[in-house]
Amino acid sequence: MVRIIIIGYMGAGKTTVGKSLSKNLGIPFYDLDWYIESRMRKTVPQIFAERGEEGFRQIEYNMLHEVAEFEDVIISCGGGTPCFFDNMDYLNRMGETIYLKATPEVLYKHLKMGKVERPLLKNKTPEEMQAFIKEQLEKREPYYTKAKHTLDVNLLDTYEKIRISVNRIRGMLGITE
Repeated sequence: MVRIIIIGYMGAGKTTVGKSLSKNLGIPFYDLDWYIESRMRKTVPQIFAERGEEGFRQIEYNMLHEVAEFEDVIISCGGGTPCFFDNMDYLNRMGETIYLKATPEVLYKHLKMGKVERPLLKNKTPEEMQAFIKEQLEKREPYYTKAKHTLDVNLLDTYEKIRISVNRIRGMLGITE
């Protein structure tokens, strides 16, 4: 049974790496935010707007405990998932956790290019966004570094580099052909 759980700040490439790893290993991929949206029939921004961050985190906690029971799966968590309740300890008990680590500068570049609406970044100027990312990353890093494995993804900007990252993860986890 394989259960790989990918964590890291928003914009680190969790979904991109997770999908690629899923294709490479031939096992299903679940993005926790997508899972929440399909189960709640609302987008994450809608849930945030209706219930606030606290309400969203409770839903996220419940859905995490649901999806983390699946076997032979790759799960990509939201950026804040490991930082609430006992989620990080739970994730480590449930499977192989991998922290996709990137600098605040790289994360900012990824997020400003992204087309996904991020509730925590809404209405921020570029300067406010950069300061927010740096500050939040500092708060979240102690949770992220509890992961069993860490992969530097600062240069995750081409398909070839994504492929190399997937091979590194396979190596970290001792997964051979």
